[in-house]
Parts: sequence; structure tokens; C-alpha cells
Amino acid sequence: MDKMKRTFTYVFLSVVSLVSIFPFLWMLVSATNKSVDVTKGKLTIGSHLVENFKKLTDTIDLGTAFWNSAKISIITTVLALLVASLAGYGFEIFRTKAKDAVFNILLMSMMIPFAALMVPLFKMFASIANSFPALGVNTLPAVILPTFTTAFLIFFFRQSTKMFPRELLEAGRIDGLRELGLFFRIYMPTMKTTYAAAGIITFMSSWNSYLWPLIVLQTPEKKTIPLLISNLGSSYSPDYGVIMTAVVISTIPTALVFFLMQKHFVAGMTGSVK
Repeated sequence: MDKMKRTFTYVFLSVVSLVSIFPFLWMLVSATNKSVDVTKGKLTIGSHLVENFKKLTDTIDLGTAFWNSAKISIITTVLALLVASLAGYGFEIFRTKAKDAVFNILLMSMMIPFAALMVPLFKMFASIANSFPALGVNTLPAVILPTFTTAFLIFFFRQSTKMFPRELLEAGRIDGLRELGLFFRIYMPTMKTTYAAAGIITFMSSWNSYLWPLIVLQTPEKKTIPLLISNLGSSYSPDYGVIMTAVVISTIPTALVFFLMQKHFVAGMTGSVK
């Protein structure tokens, strides 16, 4: 009975894994085929990968778009980890009467869809452009500032901080460390798995962000990878082989980040503190 149960479990997991990984395999195979083969549903590896890549680089400025996405994603991730961890640390460690009320209001902001904020945000950055052009529409700060941290990340860090050993903070205070010293020299190294999980989530979300960059970035030299891939698919006769090649290239950074940090990601999501 146990053997049958184990066999069924392995078969079920194998089928689920195959279904989950099939879109990625189809994407890789399609990048090596011509557009007509992709539309026919060809599932064998072709010989047009180099040709598709050449067409892609001739059609769009891939390097600039890649660099724009990298800058936005890295800066957003660094700022998000710093601000969200400081907020989560403060909400959990320090005791004030208004703390829970402020935190509840922060959580309520998660119920507001970003689509409802886009028009006010665009008007705000358009008006800022008159006085501070570097922060106005069609700039990287305009993409980063509204999205670099979220209520979810603050909540995530606060929940993880609940398991942080307070004895370490007390020992640090006895040694003469101030609060910022406790945060940077004790809290951050101890919570590295939480930082890894939050970093992966933030980086992937920022790299794949489409709607807000579409609105605020208005010139071709500022476009990110998702925007250029969208432009490839909106032509009169899209070349699906080229599009799949672009999708494969755009997936590489997020895949590398995830696979390099997957152990820390799993530990961080399960709330472990080391």
C-alpha cells in the first residue's frame, strides 16, 4: 500500500512538474525556429536562433533596454530592502501607542489597486518636471520612486522580525551600539535569508514591470525590456521567433537571480533566522 502511494505521488509530481516547465521549454524551442514554425506549434529544436538574434538586435536597441531594466531593477531592489527592512524593524522592535494604528493604515493601502493611482502619480511627476526635471516624467527616478517599496514588503519584514532573537540586541546595547549600529551590524547579517527572499521578489517584480514604465517612459532610449517586447508583438506581422528570442534573453537575469539564491529564498519564505 505504501509503495503504491509513493508511486502515485511520484507520478503526480512528475506530471505537475512537466506541466509547469512546458511553457519554458516551448519558449526555448520557439526561439530557435522561424515564425511560421512557431505558429504551427513545432516542438523540435530548429536552426534559426542566430538569425532570430540578429533580427532582434537589428530591430531594437537591446543593449540600451537591457541596461535600463538593470538600472531600474537593481536600484529599486536596494532601496526596497533598505526602506522596508527599516520600517519592519521599527514596527516590531519599538513600542508606541500609535504603532499598530499606523501599521493597519499601511496594510489597508494594499487594497488600493495601482491602476487607481496611475493618473494622480503621472500628474504629480508632470508637475514636478517644471521645477526638478531630473525627477519628472520620462526619467528613471519617476519609475523607481512610486514602486520601490510596498506595504507587503514591510509586512514581510515585520513578520520575520518577530522571530529575531532580542538577546542579540540587548547584547549590542550593552556593548555600546546605537540603534543604527544594531540594525546594520546585527540585524541585517542575521536576517540575510529574509533579505534574499525579499530581494528576489522585488527584483523579479521590477524587472517584469510593464504598466507604470509604459506610462511614464516616453522616449525610445528610456524603454525597458518588457516595453520593447510588447512593441515587437504589436506590429502588423509579428515575428514570433524573434519575440521568443527576446523573451528568453529577458528571462535570463531573473532566472539567474532565483537559482543562485533559491536556498536563501526558501529559508526566508519559511521564516528561518540564522
